[in-house]
Amino acid sequence: MSGFKKFLMQGNVMDLAVAVVIGAAFNSIVQSFVADLLTPLISAFGDLPDFSSLKVTIGRSNFMYGNFINAIISFLMIAAVVYFLVVKPYTHLKERTAAKIESTTRDCPECLSEIPKQASRCAFCTTELIAA
Repeated sequence: MSGFKKFLMQGNVMDLAVAVVIGAAFNSIVQSFVADLLTPLISAFGDLPDFSSLKVTIGRSNFMYGNFINAIISFLMIAAVVYFLVVKPYTHLKERTAAKIESTTRDCPECLSEIPKQASRCAFCTTELIAA
């Protein structure tokens, strides 16, 4: 039983639990954005198609493929919202931050020790260096 307790208290499990809870909360935000803002905006410029009535009847069975088409359209709209409002800005911010953090060190070609970029001599092996 102590192994199970140790497993539950691992950082990875706790991180995953927090991610699931935050993801569920974020899901409601994205769903609301799509249903309450994006969908009415699209229907304001053009008639919003509703495919839910489309079906194929074989024998006594109705195959409601229109609901599937609606689900695909909803998925694509949600994916677009997440990409353009979360992923793309986050990637841009991450790239800007990475560009600002330039390395101030380099490796000595002789002993491979880490030395300042401006150094003219290695502090470890005293090799004379060409300024970078």
